[in-house]
Amino acid sequence: MRFSTLAAFAALPAAVCAQPAGLVLRNGKIVTMNTAQPVVQALAVRGDRITALGSDADAARWIGPATKVIDLHGHLATPGLIEGHGHFTGIGEFRLGLDLREARTWDDIVAQVARAASKAKPGEWIIGRGWHQSKWDHPPDPNVEGFPLHASLDQAAPNNPVLLTHASGHAAFVNAKALEAAGVTRDTANPTGGEILKDKAGNPTGLLRERAQGLAASAHEAWLAKRTPQERAAEQRKVIDLATAECLSNGITTFEDAGSSFATIDAFRRLADSHELRLRLWVMVSGSQPNLEANLDRYRMIGVGDNHLTVRAIKQYMDGALGSRGAWLLEPYTDKPDSTGIPTQDPANIKSTGEAAIRHGYQLCVHAIGDRANREVLNVYERIFQEHPDQKNLRWRIEHAQHLSAADIPRFGKLGVIAAMQACHCTSDAPYVPLRLGDKRAEEGAYVWQKLMKSGAIVGQGTDAPVESVSPIANFYAAVTRKTRDGKVFYPDQRLSREEALKSYTWNNAYAAFEEKLMGSLEPGKLADITVLSKDIITIPEDQILTTDVLYTIVGGKVMYESK
Repeated sequence: MRFSTLAAFAALPAAVCAQPAGLVLRNGKIVTMNTAQPVVQALAVRGDRITALGSDADAARWIGPATKVIDLHGHLATPGLIEGHGHFTGIGEFRLGLDLREARTWDDIVAQVARAASKAKPGEWIIGRGWHQSKWDHPPDPNVEGFPLHASLDQAAPNNPVLLTHASGHAAFVNAKALEAAGVTRDTANPTGGEILKDKAGNPTGLLRERAQGLAASAHEAWLAKRTPQERAAEQRKVIDLATAECLSNGITTFEDAGSSFATIDAFRRLADSHELRLRLWVMVSGSQPNLEANLDRYRMIGVGDNHLTVRAIKQYMDGALGSRGAWLLEPYTDKPDSTGIPTQDPANIKSTGEAAIRHGYQLCVHAIGDRANREVLNVYERIFQEHPDQKNLRWRIEHAQHLSAADIPRFGKLGVIAAMQACHCTSDAPYVPLRLGDKRAEEGAYVWQKLMKSGAIVGQGTDAPVESVSPIANFYAAVTRKTRDGKVFYPDQRLSREEALKSYTWNNAYAAFEEKLMGSLEPGKLADITVLSKDIITIPEDQILTTDVLYTIVGGKVMYESK
């Protein structure tokens, strides 16, 4: 790429040019993601919008006595990075519980719980998240399907219910106290779309798959409900503040939230109305279809609080996750031939929700990981599109689209379905994907970003935080290398180029949310959302990408994070 000067400065009326900018960035490499002007040295902002781009000499005209000037010292600035699929409040909640992501054995987790129990009051719930049995050094003994039994957890926390969520969010492990609180016994039947894993004697092991997690979650929520309204509100605000700080420090200016309740959206709305949201939220609303239908019109909002809050999408689930063997497959799991995974709801329910989305002007975003789940969702989308030929450019999405049949890959481009994917899942899951699917299925359809793009599909990128770290830099590295921790490359032909990876985190994600006219590229008139990095991730050697830091996160022309 070469530096060039944008004629926008000279083209503006003299009266406008005479008015100083509020913010000027200069002496940098500013990658705009605008093909007409791909790279500039300087950028000017007035209010919350970009006024112009060009050379340092051009930018000098915009500097007045009150202008804030940031010398980039040659560093890389990009359009504000957009998290394409994550769980916003989940990031804050994760910080309030036990972090189990780095545990190498089940014994490590038991020890963490024991330490927490030693400080907890009797009856207080102990919460954690991030464990993954496929990433432990060895299976626990005893185990069922590689999952432990709850007896060791009972010893660690005999007086406290324990709820430990799987890294994927699609399973949980609990102790006897939590099973008791949830009313789960050997006679409890599996709920629809879920499974209570039992041992050979028919006793619950403590592992709750998919919707079975709701049994323990409801008991935990009942305990939380005993707090005062003031306590609940204070914790909710703390969760939002923790999530905001983590996102901004990682260069994220907009967060596409993959499913929040109406109550959580109420909290977002209060903050947006009072101009207390420090980054932009684009939210998918989640819930049962009847509850959604009754509230969709009231909750649809676009650009509330100076474009800080938009709610115009619905989140649904078709299956679970591969790690917990909840992903719904066309053929059985290679390492569990008696199972094809778990459909978490009837495709007919997805169709009903899709019809509601059409009626109320919402996007539909459906979680689908397994090849069967993706096919079923594509079938539903295709039927609805055929029944509503007047509805154009709906931009419906499949969240994850991780494991696809070769026959279904072209359908994404043909139908205009957006694939909202997570590169970090590819490199994190790669060691066990062939174990679950076999080599043929893994190569054919696992994280096939290039194949999807060649079909004409838009591929966005996110982290699914707190399933993975919310870091766009780590995700960018995964996208362009597909390298696992041990240095192996997972099907390298599907790697993204540096430019493709950056576009997926900016313009593609903006397009996937109907926001490409506001953000996703740096152009006059667009929101002044900008991320400044310590290294040029477009050109530096591959092994230096992960050492890149965020220097500034700018939202609407205001510096919301600055590295100290």
